[in-house]
Amino acid sequence: MGTTSGTNLQAERPRLSTHQKALSINLDPVRYGTFAEIGAGQEVARWFFKVGAAAGTISKSISAYDMTVSDAIYGKCKRYVSRERLERMLDYEHSLNVERLGSSRGDATAFFTFADTVSALNFKGTNECHGWMGVKYQAFPGDADNTIILHVRMLDRENPLQQEALGIVGVNLLYAAFFLHHTPNLMLESLLDNLTTDRLEIDMIDFSGIEFRRVDNRVMSLKLVQLGLSGAAMFGPKGEVLQPSEVLRKKPVLVERGSFRPVTKVNIDMIESARQQFTQEPEVKGKEVVELMEITMRNLLAAGDIDLRDFLARADLLSTAGKTVLISDYFEYYRLAAYLGLYTNEPIAVTMGAQSVRDLFTEEYYEGLEGGILEAFGRLFTRDLRVYVYPLLEQTTGQLTTAENIEMPEQLRNLYRHLVERGRIRSMENYDKSVLHIFSRDVLRRIKDQDDSWEEMVPPEIAEVIKKRRFFGWREKEKKG
Repeated sequence: MGTTSGTNLQAERPRLSTHQKALSINLDPVRYGTFAEIGAGQEVARWFFKVGAAAGTISKSISAYDMTVSDAIYGKCKRYVSRERLERMLDYEHSLNVERLGSSRGDATAFFTFADTVSALNFKGTNECHGWMGVKYQAFPGDADNTIILHVRMLDRENPLQQEALGIVGVNLLYAAFFLHHTPNLMLESLLDNLTTDRLEIDMIDFSGIEFRRVDNRVMSLKLVQLGLSGAAMFGPKGEVLQPSEVLRKKPVLVERGSFRPVTKVNIDMIESARQQFTQEPEVKGKEVVELMEITMRNLLAAGDIDLRDFLARADLLSTAGKTVLISDYFEYYRLAAYLGLYTNEPIAVTMGAQSVRDLFTEEYYEGLEGGILEAFGRLFTRDLRVYVYPLLEQTTGQLTTAENIEMPEQLRNLYRHLVERGRIRSMENYDKSVLHIFSRDVLRRIKDQDDSWEEMVPPEIAEVIKKRRFFGWREKEKKG
């Protein structure tokens, strides 16, 4: 995979207006298909009618706004604005195109269906403004199908502006699918052409099909955050991309931040011990808790560039451990808490080591806030959020540092004690004392030095994957004789 940096690659592709993109598609004699849009209006199809020559591109345009009508066409589903609804729209309309038109023009036509289902700003201005959008298409006539699905959050505070943004990103998606499909990185960059991240966020994208058989959607999730299209992205234990609001909605959340380079017995003990404690809290007991292993962009960029091989190694190990991964650009915990608070009103817990708690109280991190650390902690702890502190075994003295005896700068001791006394910062219970000597950086060094003792510091299944895939510089020793 090599490495990649945050270098802007937009100079490598044409910079076109939305009008130019729509017209380019209309003038392409190969493209022909359906637009099915629900929610904000026919904002994407409108561009193709407006620029002219749409008769050569659009076989049908449909808006099934009434839920009963929509259900009659696409079948019932639990939520009107959902991935399930979008996929049914894409499958149904695309199959109709091929069935009805395949025999008459299939040899010269690459069929497509564009669909979206959207909740734009309502009259009272009280709803979540988001939507699902996708395209199912043939890259070439008679070719197998490809699908791109994405989820957008609309940030404008006026309905007409949201509709405008939706139309633009829809045109961008179609242009990218038809003309940039051989370079997925450029496809991602092009999605917000003629828009800004102040207006629209893309927090999930999923590529599938013959043209994208070599695309790793975990890397695409990473690039969403790297390019600033989203503040965070999520993928599951099987590498599947996840839409955060659907995962987090109305559920308590437990987060462990780390480098996971590699995943150690301490990482697993920390999340498991925190879960045991969190799920016994009265306001959480009996509820399904979402566990997230978070890697920040700052961590991934620690060496200057993002090494995709290294990133995928970490992702594979977390997958082996059965964990859901959150990639975020929220280095400050109060920003992470605000992000999670967008999707759930249930309690949120963060588990971290004692050293990380010391770092949390580093005032320099909050110099950009007018109120400094007090403002940051006001934001962090305004919700029902608590921090579970995993003990630190001091290697030189053998002393155990817990939430109760962490040394804080004198000017912050009262603040720290206040948070402990209020139960916002709590000592971890039921941790495994036998693993406290394990540190990721030490494990990594031993792997690179071919010191086999590292295998006892990680779960057996993790060790097996590291050796099988030769992660982090591990090489099997040649047997003598």
